[in-house]
Amino acid sequence: MSIQAGWAQEAWQKTAAKVARTSKRIGDGFPHASVQGKYKLEPAYWWTAGFWPGLLWLLYRENKNEQLKLLAESCEQQLDQVIADYYRLDHDIGFMWTLTSVARYKLLGAEDSKRRGLLAANLLAARFNVQGNFIRAWNPWREGEDNAGWAIIDCLMNLPLLHWASDTTGDPRYKQIAVRHADMALEHFIRPDGSVNHIVIFDPHTGEQLEVNGGQGFAPDSAWSRGTVWAIYGMALSHLHTGDERYLHGAKRAAHFFLANLPEDHVPHWDFRLPDDVTAYRDSSAGACAACGLLLLADQVGDQESALYRQAGERILHSLYVNYGDWDSETEEGLILHGTSHYPEGKNIDVPLIYGDYYFVEGLSRLLGHGELFW
Repeated sequence: MSIQAGWAQEAWQKTAAKVARTSKRIGDGFPHASVQGKYKLEPAYWWTAGFWPGLLWLLYRENKNEQLKLLAESCEQQLDQVIADYYRLDHDIGFMWTLTSVARYKLLGAEDSKRRGLLAANLLAARFNVQGNFIRAWNPWREGEDNAGWAIIDCLMNLPLLHWASDTTGDPRYKQIAVRHADMALEHFIRPDGSVNHIVIFDPHTGEQLEVNGGQGFAPDSAWSRGTVWAIYGMALSHLHTGDERYLHGAKRAAHFFLANLPEDHVPHWDFRLPDDVTAYRDSSAGACAACGLLLLADQVGDQESALYRQAGERILHSLYVNYGDWDSETEEGLILHGTSHYPEGKNIDVPLIYGDYYFVEGLSRLLGHGELFW
């Protein structure tokens, strides 16, 4: 299978056509998960707020559709109120402002986006725990809750905001924090076999590791597939921004575990270690993000290894397009079906997810040689 066959270009055209349709209803909202065929719009402070505008920027970069540009810019402007008035901003600052402000700055050189991105980077850097060398994850969700020592594997994807801030300002402090967090993740999150912990809990005062929490995986010792994917792509990005070979090896270890556990259609179940009595739903969002990480890995290794990762990434994207894509239906806004958001809490199971759609489009963009990464 090769992109020379033209399927990726066909998929890109169908994606652009569908988003042109769905954007008329979604507008400058913040979709998260599809409910009965329509994307439910969340408040601007929700962690997935960057993925829809990020997807719009990916398409705008190629087709220069001014309407998509205006929608993406409006999403970014709405996030100003989140910075000013919201107490609960957390580690996902990177997801939110990398795909809005940093994306727009890279594409258009907009100074207001540069200022927003740098402000977001400062807020993210302020969450760094110097004793444990980790960026704190969430804030308390309920009164009396204490999660000051919680770190999660997802946060590797927020580190590019800090690298961008150092590259943009010439100030190394942001990059130093990103490096120390990535080093911590190598030690505490990526297991010897390449599977990954979702949540690691530290003593916030001493930095000592206390326990591992299963989080969105089935159990503390299971293998949540999207967590493995955050490690693949996040470590590959850390290598991209630093050149540190340890991160490349970490990404490869997670990638080989991931690929070894894929089912025949190359799209992962939501967890790779499940009891027989638990439904092994697919998580197409993990597949889409994995493809992006594998394609980046392919660019970072020698020729003999490169084909392994590139072909794996392409196989996943092709399967998502052929077996999971929804292109012509008038009753479904999502692009990629069968995502699983949070099985342990029973939330958004077997539905399209906006981050699955985003990473699918980013993966296609990478296959077709379109532009630089926003990350």
